[in-house]
Amino acid sequence: MVCSVAVATIYVAQPVLAQIGRDLRVPEPDLGWVVASGQLGYLLGLVVLVPLGEMLDRRKLIGVQLLLAAVGMTLAATAPGLWVLLAGLAVTGLFAVVVQTTVAFAADLSTPPERGRTLGIVTSGVIIGILGARVLAGALADLWGWRSIYGALVLLLVALAIVVLKQLPTDPRSNRGSYSETLRSLGHRFREPLFVSRGLIAFFLFASFGTLWSGLALPLAAEPWRLSPTQIGMFGIAGLAGALGAARAGRWADAGRANSVIGASLALLALCWAASGQATWSLWLVILGVIVLDFAVQAAHVSNQAILTAAHSDRTSSTIGGYMFFYSLGSALGATATTNIYSSSGWTGCAVLGAGFAICGLLSWALSRRSVTAAGRDAGDRISGHTAATPREDRA
Repeated sequence: MVCSVAVATIYVAQPVLAQIGRDLRVPEPDLGWVVASGQLGYLLGLVVLVPLGEMLDRRKLIGVQLLLAAVGMTLAATAPGLWVLLAGLAVTGLFAVVVQTTVAFAADLSTPPERGRTLGIVTSGVIIGILGARVLAGALADLWGWRSIYGALVLLLVALAIVVLKQLPTDPRSNRGSYSETLRSLGHRFREPLFVSRGLIAFFLFASFGTLWSGLALPLAAEPWRLSPTQIGMFGIAGLAGALGAARAGRWADAGRANSVIGASLALLALCWAASGQATWSLWLVILGVIVLDFAVQAAHVSNQAILTAAHSDRTSSTIGGYMFFYSLGSALGATATTNIYSSSGWTGCAVLGAGFAICGLLSWALSRRSVTAAGRDAGDRISGHTAATPREDRA
């Protein structure tokens, strides 16, 4: 629930971008910044806040970050203009990295043979938040306007902070390093072939994801469909199939097939844009494309995290935070690029862009199979729990 609500704060604007643009008089090419501002705040939080999970009691850290995210949401809900809205969303994104602190906490509470399954379950909550938020946002926007969405999230964030502080187990940290040591450790990750290869895959994976979900509302709100925010938000229901993919991918990772799942998912992601790109004449093809895209993205995402947490089980918070740095950059790129491409080349141009990102991710995966070091193969061994039975190609 924490992951669902926290991540929803970044994505709820997507189905109501047109409504926000009309209310605040924002030109269409600039609407991508409404989504990107939260992603950029999230990007900063991944670097400066997530490493705190290596040193502090994560129960208290999660509770405090939820309350501070509520402050940013309050600012967004009451924003009189675009710049105040962007500031509020950036503050919220900064503290929405509570998602990664929660994911790392859940991974540490799991036994190694079940870590992939746990990550799949937690990531399912993230997907429910990302996609379910669109459904809720569309309905609330039609009833009471886009500001009501942020008001509802303020209440949920405060309520969750209270529950977390009362219900989660304490998290004493026995090996507390200094903040600077933790940051240096994170910096070392960016020189590891395994980490960089997984990060590049995440970058292109979520650039493609962001292209779809940051831009899809624009053709659906235009001719010939002219769908309402509620109707646009309902497309999030189709994407909830991705949550099922996340849960299943966790079991595949525990069985030692994480790397093969990543490759197959990226290929599927590239192909699904042939359906997602038909938004100007077929809603059924769009729905099919949404289902496949979300399944592919989340299956690859869970598998990536399973590989990295197995390779760096002593530094899960900073490792996941660094990995999600690439995720946030990709999401921000997808959000800003798609609105600009749409204004000049329509939804067909956006589909080409999204497919191009997926192909780049597939190439990154293919190249990493040859260049990744023995650390990556050892990660696959730890995930599977049975080295001799794990095929060589799956141990990247």
